[in-house]
Amino acid sequence: MTDDDWLAGQFEGQRTRLRAVAYRMLGSISEADDAVQEAWLRVSRAGVDGVDNLAGWLTTVVARVSLNLLKARDRRREESIELRVPDPILSPESGVDPEQQAVLADSVGLALMVVLETLTPAERVAFVLHDLFAVSFDDIAPLLDRTPAATRQLASRARRRVQGQAPVGDPETVRQRAAVDAFLAAARDGDFDALVAVLDPDVVLRADGGRARERFTMTISGARTVASQAQLAQKLAPFARPVLINGAAGVITIAGDRVLSIMAFTVVHDKIATIDVLYDPDRLEKLKIPRLPPTESTDTGGISR
Repeated sequence: MTDDDWLAGQFEGQRTRLRAVAYRMLGSISEADDAVQEAWLRVSRAGVDGVDNLAGWLTTVVARVSLNLLKARDRRREESIELRVPDPILSPESGVDPEQQAVLADSVGLALMVVLETLTPAERVAFVLHDLFAVSFDDIAPLLDRTPAATRQLASRARRRVQGQAPVGDPETVRQRAAVDAFLAAARDGDFDALVAVLDPDVVLRADGGRARERFTMTISGARTVASQAQLAQKLAPFARPVLINGAAGVITIAGDRVLSIMAFTVVHDKIATIDVLYDPDRLEKLKIPRLPPTESTDTGGISR
């Protein structure tokens, strides 16, 4: 076996973990794959002479590539829509496949990914590497051209924002699904009181319509305010199909072969605490849709259970 073959094998053994790092950094599946591929090109050119901790070194290479992409995105942000719901990872309710499970480890729900989108590139790198992948501040600091103490402050600032805006959901998907089904049933029936009852008093709804549907891009909060804006859910409810979105109970709405929206929910103590909606037709068209079971018409108006 040549040195190049050995290095390629070592990299492939780390690819899934590196893809998980890049996805958390970038919130984009395609950009995460591009970042991992760029990291491989850099590693294959540079070699690994003098590298003692290969896994850690590969992580920092992917982090550096991701940081450059984040900085470029940040420079373009003034030209883009303020709110962005990251790429969701969709799975059938039967479960997440092993590759997805590795990417989604550590409870990387879509609500957390949305909050990560609001961080500065440096805050995001510091938080993701330290809090989600246990990389030391001493190792992160050179990536950011900061001291370890300053890097710690970046991660702390990011952590406060995440804790304040990305609640940790109930772990049982059965309980999550019960709350989501109750929301859809109430929306379909136009039952305002039932909607309010299933929503946390401080629920936050974030919707990303992209440029094509910019008027649907919004962030609103409060149970009664969110319930009053549920007309869209009422229209889409007959087309709703249950899926797992980043490992949690969610909904994809499909009419024929066209995806209309995805709705991700965070359920805390049997109440819906966040709703994140991707309604951008350009991005929905590119989603990788899992194989779903046939729809069964029921007394819930055609919503598959």
